[in-house]
Amino acid sequence: MSNPGEIDATPITDRRQLTAWLEAGCKPSAAWLIGTEHEKFGFRLEDLAPPPYEPAGIGAVLAGFERLGWAPILDRGRIIGLKGGDERASASLSLEPGGQLELSGGLLSDLHATAREMEVHFAELHTVADGLGLGFAPLGFHPTARRDAMPWMPKSRYAIMRRYMPERGDLGLDMMLRTCTVQANLDYESEADMVRKLRVALALQPIATALFANSPFTEGRPNGFLSYRAHIWSDTDPDRTGMPDVFFEDGFGFERYVDWVLDVPMYFIQRDGGFVDLAGCSFRRFLERGLDEAPGARPVMGDFADHLTTVFTDVRLKRFLEMRGADAGTPAMMVAQSALWTGLLYDAAALAAATALVRAHPWQDFIALRALVPRQGLATPWGRGGTLRDLARAMVAIAADGLRARERYDAEGRDERRLLAPIEEIVAGGPTQAEHWLARYETEWGRDIRNIFREARL
Repeated sequence: MSNPGEIDATPITDRRQLTAWLEAGCKPSAAWLIGTEHEKFGFRLEDLAPPPYEPAGIGAVLAGFERLGWAPILDRGRIIGLKGGDERASASLSLEPGGQLELSGGLLSDLHATAREMEVHFAELHTVADGLGLGFAPLGFHPTARRDAMPWMPKSRYAIMRRYMPERGDLGLDMMLRTCTVQANLDYESEADMVRKLRVALALQPIATALFANSPFTEGRPNGFLSYRAHIWSDTDPDRTGMPDVFFEDGFGFERYVDWVLDVPMYFIQRDGGFVDLAGCSFRRFLERGLDEAPGARPVMGDFADHLTTVFTDVRLKRFLEMRGADAGTPAMMVAQSALWTGLLYDAAALAAATALVRAHPWQDFIALRALVPRQGLATPWGRGGTLRDLARAMVAIAADGLRARERYDAEGRDERRLLAPIEEIVAGGPTQAEHWLARYETEWGRDIRNIFREARL
């Protein structure tokens, strides 16, 4: 989740400003960039417990990154995030509610740079965490800790969400405290390009969930799911999650999206360096006549930008598109997730092929997958006698063609297709990350789940 900061105080006097704000994200294809965000769980090496903010915990990790040149972001005097400097000015580090550490990577021109960025980040993480006796593991759901054993980070917006989440679903606090994801952030050229990419990405997001499934354990035992993180989202908050029908309706675009998002309940606004709890209030009402809960407050553009960060659809629209369906996983898998979506969406021929792949079925077929893949993964039935692995195989092949067409080469003359290798192995019949861990659990680990921390440690 985003860090707090200075907000745009431009008054909202006309709803067209909101549409224009989204339109300002349109970029010519030559300017398209790739952003990758990922989260990972911290654990104490001595007992594998999740570390608190302090002492000698997550706060100390952030202070260590500050010593490496990152600029701190404070919330009531405590570091709750950092901004990169110089060549990584577009990158940031932030905290998830349970102490999960998130790298919001820089805006990069190719996937080779994405892979290098992760390598540098993990090296810095070791420099900071090793001396504190901490390790970090990217897994979709915490494999051992109970919800009440997870620490809460001192980030003001989380106190508001902590109060409100249980009113909207039984698993919202689990989403906050015990999940980790990886997402790819990609650009669009125009409103029409945004709609085309959003629909393809949203329809195919359940296939990504199955490919990157990496959360088969809960509190030390198999939970019956391959992606328990994906299941968590099914009972978090129906007002702001999932695959809304409006995204697939005729005439959908920036204006229709604004109309939809105005009725997504708010969490907060930022005023005077703090947060005002408005959880459950309508942004539409705030816009049209103000709020009794915040006397005198009038909506500004920064409020709208903040509000968009509290929308948790499987693909999120801001001034770019966020792919949100994947569990966090190995570094190679997390780069592969960005490679998959870049290949599908950043080449015109690949996007046309992906669009045709999706249009061969009703939207409702893809929406139905969302409830099935957390348990069944790539074995989910699809088509006439096939499984989702067949669709995933076609999806990855299109992405490979798209990456080939991009002609972005590393120092050894290799194009970006090499970064799809981990998921090419899976669609060819290999195990997903979740299936790999389940096999280890039943064999080499002797059902001792604690081994996952050693083997998944970055």
